[in-house]
Amino acid sequence: MIGTRLARWWAALIGRGLGPDAARSVSTADTGQWGEREAARLLRRKGLRILGQRVRIGRRDEIDLVARDGATLVFVEVKTRRGESFGRPLAAVDRRKRHALSRAAVRYLRKLRRPPRFFRFDVVEVVGLLDQPGAEVRHIENAFTLDRPYLPPC
Repeated sequence: MIGTRLARWWAALIGRGLGPDAARSVSTADTGQWGEREAARLLRRKGLRILGQRVRIGRRDEIDLVARDGATLVFVEVKTRRGESFGRPLAAVDRRKRHALSRAAVRYLRKLRRPPRFFRFDVVEVVGLLDQPGAEVRHIENAFTLDRPYLPPC
């Protein structure tokens, strides 16, 4: 019984030209993109201007959203989850993620001709199912500060 279901599932994936873990990865990518759209929509409603989405800096750094809030440049990390049974999405922005975001932000600022005087790091949590009503979107302003190795010398 289980073998038959597995064989049908595998045949369906192969028939669509997808790999062995495509069912999970396509769903995860779609959910992430949906979360970023929801986050951008919320930020626009709050009066922020979106300057870029999925901004790549170098080969390994990416910033989900770059926005402007008045004179402040805002680097936004979007965390999308289907539920909170494993904790809040903000908890996924750990020390390593904050370090990577700090590195990306400093590289982004170095590329600007006139970098702004003020910037901050925000996190937007999106909790819900893809394109289902009732998703909860929370904006945490100034969620963390620039990682210590990137602070300018005093």
